[in-house]
Amino acid sequence: MSGQWGEGPDRDEDAPGAVSTTGGSAVPSPRAGGRAEARRAAQGKGGRGGGEDAKGGAGATGGRAAARRGGKPKRNVKKIVAWSAAGVLVLIAGAGGAIYLKLNANIKSFDADAIATDRPPEAKADADGNKPVNILLIGSDSRGKNNADLGGGEDGGARSDTTILLHVYADHKHAVGISIPRNAKVPIPSCKLPNGKWTKGGGIDLFNAAFSTGGSDDGNPACTQNTVEKITGIRVDHTMVVDFSGFAAMTKAVNGVDVCLPQPIYEGDINPKLPKKGALVLPQGKQTVQGQQALDYVRLRHGIGDGSDIGRMKRQQAFLSSLATKIKKEGLSPTNLLPLADAATKSLTVDPGLDSADKLISFGLSLKNIDMHDLKFVTAPWRYRTQDKDLDLVQPDANKLWDILKADQTIDGQNATGQQPDAPGTQSTPAAPTTPPPPPGDAANASIKVSVYNGTSNNGLAGKGTEVLKGAKFNAVTAGQGPSTKYKTTTVEYGAGQKANAEKVAALFPGAELSAGSGRGVSVIVGQDFAAANGMGGTASGTPGAAPGTPAAPQPLPTTVTNDARSADDDICANTSYGSGG
Repeated sequence: MSGQWGEGPDRDEDAPGAVSTTGGSAVPSPRAGGRAEARRAAQGKGGRGGGEDAKGGAGATGGRAAARRGGKPKRNVKKIVAWSAAGVLVLIAGAGGAIYLKLNANIKSFDADAIATDRPPEAKADADGNKPVNILLIGSDSRGKNNADLGGGEDGGARSDTTILLHVYADHKHAVGISIPRNAKVPIPSCKLPNGKWTKGGGIDLFNAAFSTGGSDDGNPACTQNTVEKITGIRVDHTMVVDFSGFAAMTKAVNGVDVCLPQPIYEGDINPKLPKKGALVLPQGKQTVQGQQALDYVRLRHGIGDGSDIGRMKRQQAFLSSLATKIKKEGLSPTNLLPLADAATKSLTVDPGLDSADKLISFGLSLKNIDMHDLKFVTAPWRYRTQDKDLDLVQPDANKLWDILKADQTIDGQNATGQQPDAPGTQSTPAAPTTPPPPPGDAANASIKVSVYNGTSNNGLAGKGTEVLKGAKFNAVTAGQGPSTKYKTTTVEYGAGQKANAEKVAALFPGAELSAGSGRGVSVIVGQDFAAANGMGGTASGTPGAAPGTPAAPQPLPTTVTNDARSADDDICANTSYGSGG
């Protein structure tokens, strides 16, 4: 960890707290009469007169020597204090410049041209002019540099071991981190390769394949950012990547992080390829970890719970909660932050908006008022796939979560000040109409199969249509996106001999149009009128009570998401594994 603060021999034997330049050379000695004079004054060694000042000799001008000679100690003491203060200020200013240059030299940023041009809109400011901020945090398992020695493996390239979308609310007093499973199957958009070309995009792959695009040891953070924006519809304001060595150094810089394990972990759990259990690596219960042990904790999968990434994400959330709590408790002073900043920036890759020390420091200080109870962590809604061992993001639950963030609401449906948000249109216009309750279904409806498609760009709308039909006992299934996203009016299509059934279906969607089709059954393509009736935006010609472009009020999250949330001040031993076994 060369270049760390307060690490003795690894810093060219600098004394604790000393500052080195990026190249490792010490800060030049101060010229005589400047900082050196101030230091001698602070030690009671007098000024430029030299001589036996330390023992009260001829060169002494103040302190005990002056007092013994019967001079005017008050005036001389004031001079000493003044020189001391001046010296301290000069030292701080000089060190500050060296620190700034050191941190600046550490920081790497990725190419701004690699960020997609087709992006979600920027968040709007609240009434006080404050904006929410979305930060993408990526933990890289890059095999390059010194990372292989810390567990990066022998293969080339890099993968995103951890990805968290951190939403800082406009009040900058609340935040929520959303863990995105690395093995969730998602659409990967077009991404820029190291050779300057762009991939075709559009295919479905594991989420962490985005970071691996291009096969670089530095990974592809811009591709991961593009992917997150694609699947969430949320504008990512900043992206930060920390690799193994940077993570290990950060845990050392804060003198360790408190964690907890429900059972002991052995070498065979860390490396399942070992033929034996091996030595104890992490004991059961509470403990403080740093460096390699901290990495083992956050990367651990086997030997605990069901050995899945879900349990690992829970431990990562617990770790980040504990780290944030420690930093907050010890205070954001330069003494505490400088070692952490130095350690972090050495292995940090950021977007162009955070590519300097002053930008990073300003951003970090903007988070200082977040209370630990109001820092939450959840995992994006997921389920195991039946066809393989990977995951799918559950819909419409995942989209409800993204909508909550876009509306700057907390996960329990409050706005960041703790008040329930106003319903759309309640202040100056009548509320948008709601869909009337469906008529009681009869037994015959159960034999009518209906496929429901989304004819708009409103996420989750086909699922809502399916719920309406199931409420009337129809055999309805959500079929996905329709042939177009520009359906103004809900359309019910029917095949030969299905008109009567289609009319029964259309009765559930006021204003729906009937259309004879080439299919064999009944299909519903829900349009913008159905979206407006369910508070999800107006029609092209305008919906009574809804201003054009007014975002829909987000739907509440299911309890399966909210009940699993972690607050940063929760017990570190709670909610750190998933499933049974191990």
